[in-house]
Formats: sequence, C-alpha cells, structure tokens
Amino acid sequence: MINIKNNLDKIKAQIQQACLQSGRLIPLTGFAKPLSGQSLEQQSPVSLLAVSKTKPSALVEQAHLAGQNNFGENYLQEAVEKIATLTHLPELIWHFIGPIQSNKTKQIANNFSWVHSVDREKIALRLNQHLEDDICHNTPLNICLQVNISNEDSKSGISIEQVFVLAKIVDNCDKLILRGLMAVPEKKAPKACYEIMQTLFIQLKEQYPSVDTLSLGMSNDLDKAVAHGSTMVRIGTAIFGARENKI
Repeated sequence: MINIKNNLDKIKAQIQQACLQSGRLIPLTGFAKPLSGQSLEQQSPVSLLAVSKTKPSALVEQAHLAGQNNFGENYLQEAVEKIATLTHLPELIWHFIGPIQSNKTKQIANNFSWVHSVDREKIALRLNQHLEDDICHNTPLNICLQVNISNEDSKSGISIEQVFVLAKIVDNCDKLILRGLMAVPEKKAPKACYEIMQTLFIQLKEQYPSVDTLSLGMSNDLDKAVAHGSTMVRIGTAIFGARENKI
C-alpha cells in the first residue's frame, strides 16, 4: 500500500536538504523564526510539482489531503478526465508538462492553469487565441518555455538561441503570462547544462518582471537542479509509485 503522505514528506525533506546544502535556505535558529503562519517548508524557494500522469484521481485526492495542490500531467485526454472527476477540489492547480500538438491547444487552454512545455510560436498564439475567444475565461495562462538543453532529437523544446525570441512573443500575448523556463536534461547531463539553464533564467528575469519560475529537476537530478536555481521540481514515481504503462 502506497503511503502518499509519507512519500510527500520525504520528498519535501529532500528538497529542504538540497536547499540547505546549496546555500539557498538559512537554517532556523532560536533567533530566526518562520514568518507568521508559515512553516520552514512553506518558506522554501523550491516548490514541488507532483507528476500524476497515469495515476488515478483517487491518488491525486490522497495527495491533496496530505497538503499537495500542484499536479503535473503529460497525457491530455487522461488529464481532462481526471480534472473533471476532481472538480470538487477547487484548490487543485493543474500543470500541463507534456509535448503539445496544435490541435490540442484548446483543451489545454480550457483546463490548465500552467503550461510548462511551450516550444513554438504557433502553440503560444493558439493558446492565447482560445482564451481570447472564451469570454468566460478571465484568468491568464501561466507559461514556461521548454528548452531542449541537451539537444536530444527525442525531446521537445527550443534551442538556447530561440529562448528570447519566443519569450517576446509570449509576453506580447494578452492572455498569457510568461513565468519562466522548463527543461528535461538527459540522464547524467553535465553540470554545464544546469549552469546554462540557470544563466538563461537569470537573464530572462532581468528582462521580464513576471518571470519567477525555473521548472527543472526530477527524482534523479533534484539536488543538482536545486543547486542551479530551480524553483520547481517535478516528482512522480517517488510520490505515487511506479507508473503504469500507457497503451
């Protein structure tokens, strides 16, 4: 039996430890207390995105009861069904983190609060247009640009050289908010990949006040990502157990 709460606590502790080791979090002492109403975990500069792809809505609800509200999904149809099942939990914040086909942009725009995987002008403009056409949808969509930092043919994402071109396009869209960058480095990626992402993020923040998110790091590279400025790590198996195969 999976103990979701224990798994979440372990991951949060690992995030805290990584923050401490990288100098991004000052240990609490008798003279340094959390802000009113905040715990040490809430003050962490790194948030946890629970990747719930292939997992049933019941496990998402368990995670919510354990205090987790942000969930990442890769597969659109499965995600839409899950979101519909869990409408009784309005606190949930849904993040789309998978590759985007242009004919899926309307469903993504209508069901998600965040999109981490924008990698083409066409996708950004379509997301924006769907929200402009929907007069009942007043909340802008938070956007991260996916960077193919390891230059892998099998992965989506823009090149380093394209980041600021696409950032300007997203920033000019009325219904989109440019929040930052996302990357999925290859396994055992060199330190240089993380350094480049950190530099790009800093440069983007300097140019766009809305930028505050570097979505970088999973179970296998959490510590390295945190050490290089990640503000959001994406964790699935360590929370929900091994993923089921998609048919």
